[in-house]
Amino acid sequence: MNTNSTGPEEKGFFEKVKETIEHLWEGTKDTAEEVKDKTADTIENIKEKVTAEKKTVARKTIAAKSNVAVKSKTVKAKAVAATADVKAKANTKVKEIKAKAADETAKAKKAVADVKAKAADKTKQIEKKAKAASTAVKKSAAKKTAAAKKAVA
Repeated sequence: MNTNSTGPEEKGFFEKVKETIEHLWEGTKDTAEEVKDKTADTIENIKEKVTAEKKTVARKTIAAKSNVAVKSKTVKAKAVAATADVKAKANTKVKEIKAKAADETAKAKKAVADVKAKAADKTKQIEKKAKAASTAVKKSAAKKTAAAKKAVA
C-alpha cells in the first residue's frame, strides 16, 4: 500500500510562525526605507526652496540686504525646523514599526513555547499510561507464571 500523498504538503505550525515573522520583518524594513526616502525627498525640496530664496535675495539692492538677511534667516530656521520635524516623525514611525514587530515576535515565541509545553505534558501523560499498562502486564504475567509453576509442581 502506498503511503505517499499526492496532494500538496501542509505547512506545520512552526513554519507558519516563521513565515509570519519573516513577513513582518520584511514589511518593517520596507516601511522604514519608504519613510527614509520620503524624508530625503522632503529635505531636498526644502533645500531647493532655501536655495531659490537665497538667489532672489542676492539680486536685491544693498539697502534691502539687512531686511533680506533677516528673511533668509527665518526661511532657513523654518527649513531647519521642518527638517527636524520630518526627521522626528520618521524616527517615531520607525520606532513604532520596530515595536510592533518586536511585539509580534514575542507573541509568536510565546505561542511556540506554549505548544512545546503542551507537547511535553502530553508526552508525560502518555509515558505514565504506558508505564502503568506495562506494570499491570508484568504483574499479570508474574501471577500466571507462579500459577503455572504451582500447577507443574
